[in-house]
Amino acid sequence: MTTKLYCFGESGNAYKVALMLELCGLPWEPVHVDFFKGEARSEDFARLNPMKEVPVMVHDGKRYAQSGVMLDVLSRDTGKFGPKTEDDRLEILRWTLWDNHKLSAQIGSLRFQMNFLPEKYRSEDVIKFLNGRCQVALGILESHLYGRDWIATDAPTTADFSCCSYLYYPEDFRFARTDFPNIDAWLERISALPGWKHPYDLMERAKT
Repeated sequence: MTTKLYCFGESGNAYKVALMLELCGLPWEPVHVDFFKGEARSEDFARLNPMKEVPVMVHDGKRYAQSGVMLDVLSRDTGKFGPKTEDDRLEILRWTLWDNHKLSAQIGSLRFQMNFLPEKYRSEDVIKFLNGRCQVALGILESHLYGRDWIATDAPTTADFSCCSYLYYPEDFRFARTDFPNIDAWLERISALPGWKHPYDLMERAKT
């Protein structure tokens, strides 16, 4: 059965799941959501996901929201990129929750402010605040990756795919890989995994 992922190319949270599906070699179909024209806030979409958020995954006849849940389901079902021990499971969970709260949430908001929000609505104070939070989070990840190949265990896991997603996008959000050599090397390792693709090669971008 083909997995459906309701997504759009600019969504780092959707990319986490699209990347996992691709790396696991699962048959899947991207279903484009026209986010910037309000489709995710529509009543039709609310029937699919009352949280009115992208992504949504329909897999083996079940519907899932929240990227961390989807990554866990796919890992469980394929036996790939998951924990080997209970300690591993908790470490993967720890970094996935950290990413959702401290990294992706900040980068996603900053990138939206700087690139997708109409310029007349942008706030330099908000951008400065979000950038400060992003830099702190990136510093934590950079320090953690010193002397390590992967975030949670000695092999790539869903924690890596959760944390990496926004860092491959080309839009400016005041992140330069050259400023974070450990993150840069880690991103190179992920992109060398068989099946890796850039987000804009996996999902349709917003219609203009």
